[in-house]
Amino acid sequence: MVYFAKWKIVFILVVCVFGFAFSTPNFLNEKTAESLPTWLPHKQVSLGLDLQGGSHLLLEVDVNTVIKEQLESLVDSMRVELRKNKIRYGALGIEGQTAKVTIRKPEQFEPAHSALSVIDPGTRTEIDGNTIRISFTSDTLAKRRTAALTQSLEIIRRRIDETGVREPTIQRQGDDRILLQVPGVEDPERLKQLIGKTAKMTFHLVHAQSGGQNLTRTPPGAKWLPHMDDGSGQERNVLIRKRIMVSGEDLVDAQPSSDGQTGEPVVTFRFNARGGKKFGVVTSANVNRPFAIVLDGTVISAPVIREPILGGSGQISGNFSFREATDLALLLRAGALPAPLTILEERTVGPGLGQDSIDAGKIASIIGMVLVIVFMGIAYGRFGLMADVALTVNMFLILGALSVLQATLTLPGIAGIVLTIGMAVDANVLIFERIREETRQGRTPISAIDAGYSRALTTIIDANVTTLIAAILLYIFGSGPIRGFAVTLAIGIVTSMFTAIMLTRLFVVTWLRRTRPAELPI
Repeated sequence: MVYFAKWKIVFILVVCVFGFAFSTPNFLNEKTAESLPTWLPHKQVSLGLDLQGGSHLLLEVDVNTVIKEQLESLVDSMRVELRKNKIRYGALGIEGQTAKVTIRKPEQFEPAHSALSVIDPGTRTEIDGNTIRISFTSDTLAKRRTAALTQSLEIIRRRIDETGVREPTIQRQGDDRILLQVPGVEDPERLKQLIGKTAKMTFHLVHAQSGGQNLTRTPPGAKWLPHMDDGSGQERNVLIRKRIMVSGEDLVDAQPSSDGQTGEPVVTFRFNARGGKKFGVVTSANVNRPFAIVLDGTVISAPVIREPILGGSGQISGNFSFREATDLALLLRAGALPAPLTILEERTVGPGLGQDSIDAGKIASIIGMVLVIVFMGIAYGRFGLMADVALTVNMFLILGALSVLQATLTLPGIAGIVLTIGMAVDANVLIFERIREETRQGRTPISAIDAGYSRALTTIIDANVTTLIAAILLYIFGSGPIRGFAVTLAIGIVTSMFTAIMLTRLFVVTWLRRTRPAELPI
């Protein structure tokens, strides 16, 4: 018992030193911590929404829009297939959640049915007289709704990450909702603008008849779209061709910049190889024709193609402010949402409430720690004081671990720390009571301590491992504040095991080797 391996002593000292080092920045103000040399620990614990303040948004994804767009795409594919097979048709369009077409010649019905039934493997075909109806199967609808929600989650995450916000909470709720909590956001309106825009950008040719605002009939294959203020101060519509010449999905980068001639803010963009090739082909074939850049159903710019653009890059101008250009570039880099978002619930948590929570948590932690320290000192004397020192070290280790992992500390997380203070001495209580029992049975001090640690170890491990499993399950299946509680609880269990089994044992062994007591003061 009096022998303690040197590697264990070194390991304990290294862990304690690192714990103190990584927890120290939390006792400095933010500017001082950030000014520390990069080779020194400078990360502080990230505070959650309930402590730091920020925005809480509950968003709904309009997945029905995705289904509608895919039906429109299905209709376009049906049109192409029927024309390729020279089949005469009519009444091609969407009815509810079904794409339908009427075949005019009876002898062409079977070839049309054969051609249309294989357009999309996720569809089913129904026949109603001379009309063919195609709709998505229930499994396909479910998969595409889930895919839309998952993609929306990822796009929102990219957009929030681009703003530099630390530790946002972005998670799915139900079949079509997303919970977003962003700590420390000073401008929630900008946040809503960034996540609320679909940011679906497409490039279209402007129709030759676009100048005729009084057309009685929209030409086939074309549609009117509103144009952003082009500097004239007048609202106007632009007639564009429905066919998408180049999709924004092929964008790989977008950055705010300024025009070299006018100095006005613009957005420069760059396509991948596939998009650059398409862009080059379109601009080469349509020199001196206006080319509309459409964002979320609005024409933001319609410049005339002066020469072929073969480099796969270009710029967008539209009377932007620099902030608008920055936000647009951010949206284009992050990618387009597959469906519009609706804000169902919005809450703003003020940092004052968070500070009150932190202060209350500090008071609770201090009171709890003082009571535990006094109890251990009274109940176990010198051994209790050793456990108290280990408890103090344990608090630094928890704080250091939270800083290193950049785990978000929430109000329930503070509750987890307070709970850990009480749990941290449980192992010591088991050991010390076992030592008392062995001493009463007449064992020598060294034998009693050795038996106390060895026989209590199994019980300590069993109790802490089962609690750790519960904390892991809370983290996996929980959300938001529940996860915050689980994180601090799990870290507290690990650090408590370390300080109770290894650190206090080192204290006891060191004391035994120096004093060689005839009886134990416990």
